[in-house]
Amino acid sequence: MKCLAITLVAALLAAESPAAPLRILASFYPVYIATLNVAGGVPGVEVASLAPPVAGCLHDYSLSPRDLKELARADILVVNGLGMESFIDEAVKQAHGLTILDASRGIELLDGNPHAWVSISLAMKQVQNIADGLAQHDPEHADLYRRNAGSYLAKLDALRAKMHAQLKDLKTRDIVTCHEAFPYFTGEFDLRILAVIEREPGSEPSARELAETIELVRKSGAAALFAEPQYSAKAVDMIAAETGAKVYTLDPAVTGPMEADAYLGIMERNLETLIAALKEAPSPRSKVESPK
Repeated sequence: MKCLAITLVAALLAAESPAAPLRILASFYPVYIATLNVAGGVPGVEVASLAPPVAGCLHDYSLSPRDLKELARADILVVNGLGMESFIDEAVKQAHGLTILDASRGIELLDGNPHAWVSISLAMKQVQNIADGLAQHDPEHADLYRRNAGSYLAKLDALRAKMHAQLKDLKTRDIVTCHEAFPYFTGEFDLRILAVIEREPGSEPSARELAETIELVRKSGAAALFAEPQYSAKAVDMIAAETGAKVYTLDPAVTGPMEADAYLGIMERNLETLIAALKEAPSPRSKVESPK
């Protein structure tokens, strides 16, 4: 009887003990937002971001002791892929049992540039990849992952259609950007990058590079320069002062609130910015002569 009682108590305790949560870790901000929209609210699932939401792009990111602990605790690491997270390769090898989910599976790398999520169409592809990967890893909740993804994809699709409709009649399609974050975005909306001010994020252009960009802006008649909220606008402001071009802010969605609709809000603001900057901008045919 005593053995039976002990067995019953053990069984009851086991039944009352909650199962360990499925811990999903996203590499950084845009991947976190996409993953949150797929896995948020799914019972027994936790979603967190490895890099803090203020980290921006991971070009110079280094893992902290906290990051290593988070990797050790995670069951799944969702990455952007396309070379963005190369800094993490060695640590991942040490994280036994960690599943890597590549959000960019099937996306073609564009000139070595990993910023695929800035294109809404490719962000949608990433969301679908995340949903498919999580459904395969956690089949018990597969329907929830796919349902959540479907709801979010509908919002993204509506925004994409709105942006195409409102950007089709711009006066000019030429832009000058702060760094190499926008090739996928400009490709989607038929914009053309005339120049990139900072070849490396966060590093000021050399005097020669600055002079070349100033000359290009003058010759092209570009009326708008685009800074980014994550980086200093010093070089952009210098070019604006020399050329008379106006400075606007275009956001690559690498920082922001940890909220499910954050990416949608960022892209809505980018749409408003582009309309303000380019709807009334002079045509590229209207050249501005360099001072004699």
